[in-house]
Amino acid sequence: MSAGHSDEGMLAAGSRAPSFELHSLQFDKRNGKGVAQPLEDAWKNGPALLVFYKISCPVCQLTLPYLERLSAGSRLHVVGISQDDSGPTHSLLDRLHVAFTTLLDLEENGYPASNAYGITSVPALFLIDRGGRIANSFSGFSKRDLEALAQLAGVPVFHPGEKVPEWKAG
Repeated sequence: MSAGHSDEGMLAAGSRAPSFELHSLQFDKRNGKGVAQPLEDAWKNGPALLVFYKISCPVCQLTLPYLERLSAGSRLHVVGISQDDSGPTHSLLDRLHVAFTTLLDLEENGYPASNAYGITSVPALFLIDRGGRIANSFSGFSKRDLEALAQLAGVPVFHPGEKVPEWKAG
């Protein structure tokens, strides 16, 4: 996978992946909040792809359905990290038919995970190895990088004849 489209501020390959406890979209009736989930749970059983996004971002909306296809494989755990509230995030994911695990990194909490990962634009993607190190990071939509992730996941990400852009900035 290329690192050519990585932003200057984003954590680079080889860096230790910061871990945070974020709330998921899954509702906990006991406390009225999403279920708390540590980020390191995503990569403890194998590689994970962390995907930071905003619901208003057109490139995020382009990317999320392809990431849903990657999540169908059993060799790569895809975790979305929305920078929006649960209601609008649910609406977007329902509209795009996206069902992978999504956590909330909220403005009211100061975007702790986004800041720790150095997010300056979205979508921002981080491939984390089982040891908790960043294997690669990139932002925007990159057909080549998604194809490399598909090889890792063991599932096709693009369908024959599908018109897919090579790259779009986030």
